[in-house]
Amino acid sequence: MTAEQTNEKDNLEVDSKLLEILVCPVSHGQLRYDRDAQELISDEAGLAYPVRNGIPIMLADEAREIRTKD
Repeated sequence: MTAEQTNEKDNLEVDSKLLEILVCPVSHGQLRYDRDAQELISDEAGLAYPVRNGIPIMLADEAREIRTKD
C-alpha cells in the first residue's frame, strides 16, 4: 500500500445516515463531524471521538477532552 492509499483510507467520510443516529455515549447529545481531524465532536460533553478508517470509535476511553469556547 502506498502512502497515498494510506492517506485516502485514513480520510474516509462518515456516512451521513450513521451520523444522524449516533449520539455521544457520555452525554447522549448530538455529534458533529470534524473532517480535518477525523473526529466526531460532542460539544455538550467536551469530547472528541476518533474516526479510524471511516469507523467511529465511540468509546469514552478512546475520546480526548476538548476545550470549548465559552
